[in-house]
Amino acid sequence: MVAVAPIRSELTRDQQIEHVLNRLAYGPRPGDDERVRAMGVERWIALQLSPDRLDDRTTDSIVSSYSALGTPTSELTAMFREVRVARRDSMRLPDTRRTLQLSLAQVSSAKLARAVTSERQLYEQMVDFWENHFSVFAGKGQTRLFIPAYDRDVIRPYALGKFRDLLGAVAKSPAMLFYLDNAQSAADSVHRTLSSRRLREAQPAGSRPLSPGLIVPPGGVRPPRGLNENYARELMELHTLGVDGGYTQRDVIEVARALTGWSIDPREGAFVFRPAIHDAEEKTVLGSRLSALGGIEDGEQVLDILARHPSTARHITRKLVVRFVSDSPPPALVDRCAAVFSRSDGDIRETLRCVITSPEFFSKAAYRAKVKTPLELVASALRATGASVDNTPRGAQIVARLGQPIFGRQTPDGWPDRADDWVNAGAMVNRVNFGLALASARVPGVIVGNVDPAIGASLSTPEFQRR
Repeated sequence: MVAVAPIRSELTRDQQIEHVLNRLAYGPRPGDDERVRAMGVERWIALQLSPDRLDDRTTDSIVSSYSALGTPTSELTAMFREVRVARRDSMRLPDTRRTLQLSLAQVSSAKLARAVTSERQLYEQMVDFWENHFSVFAGKGQTRLFIPAYDRDVIRPYALGKFRDLLGAVAKSPAMLFYLDNAQSAADSVHRTLSSRRLREAQPAGSRPLSPGLIVPPGGVRPPRGLNENYARELMELHTLGVDGGYTQRDVIEVARALTGWSIDPREGAFVFRPAIHDAEEKTVLGSRLSALGGIEDGEQVLDILARHPSTARHITRKLVVRFVSDSPPPALVDRCAAVFSRSDGDIRETLRCVITSPEFFSKAAYRAKVKTPLELVASALRATGASVDNTPRGAQIVARLGQPIFGRQTPDGWPDRADDWVNAGAMVNRVNFGLALASARVPGVIVGNVDPAIGASLSTPEFQRR
């Protein structure tokens, strides 16, 4: 068990309880204040940082009711091909189309349900943080086929683990490879490619032979279009180093070259490395040399360099501080916790612990200083009223109408996390109307019991918009 250090805070104990429930959770449910007071804020935070120790069977049962949520990507891609053929031949496949639509809709619906019901509140906050940090747009082509696995198999297993593991899972995810076009990125004509034959020749003596699955399958794959820099640029600017992280356009090109051949098996909807389109020549990334004939190791080495770069430690830590502490992150806190990130080899849990147990987190300046995003607003209102949502898309559609469709951000920078981006006259009217409708049990898809009049009245106030 991790030792629980006493909190240093300018806030009263009641304010500390309110603060953690609004900032580290999706708002308090009836009775949560008393539960946190009984166990202590320090103990509550320690448990939230170890979500496996929290019994979440109720939420697991709710999520299991989403029939299409666990559909394997290979089945979704097969259904997608069937629909394309049926459309070409003027056939009707209503059940198949419905499953494709449901699989994405249920990811969004389950995300809201987890935010409302889960005992692992900080974990759900971190899943949302990473899905926004590594943002993909479900509305771009086939990306929607890969969203269920992106949430289930890529983000959730690594949300509190090592950043390098999470970065690698994202880099090999079909959702990201398709969304940012790396699946079609191939060596330019001026560079030699690493054919499967030459790759075998380059293998060290005694190493295990390559899997036949690494060979480009005949048919079903678009011809490569040359080098694509989209993912390489966002990998450095958004995912790791940050816009001022010290890289150049030459580094973008070199990273893109290193990631050629990182693609998608169109049948399985899974990651595949294609040696025949991989740039086989030497590369230099941020001053580090990548030897010729590196194969898939080129990309792995790039991810190692980026994950352990000091600029990445600062960029990730700063975003965590903005999310959980303040729109204007205290520089000393960023420096202190970025050092934890570096010393722990990118341990997300320990970096987060540094942020959320800090005096800056528990300061008067941080108290009620953040404005809720639409997802946070809807989830917190449902929790405050003890409401539940059905397993239809209607709950997630409320979030979308308030301006934040889940997996609906078209640009790769993710939804903004600052007050100025969410507070305007039109948005506030919509938020107030939602609060009034929920208090009077007039929100479709939401089951509300007897709402405490004081809580119902608070839902449409400016104070409830803050966390």
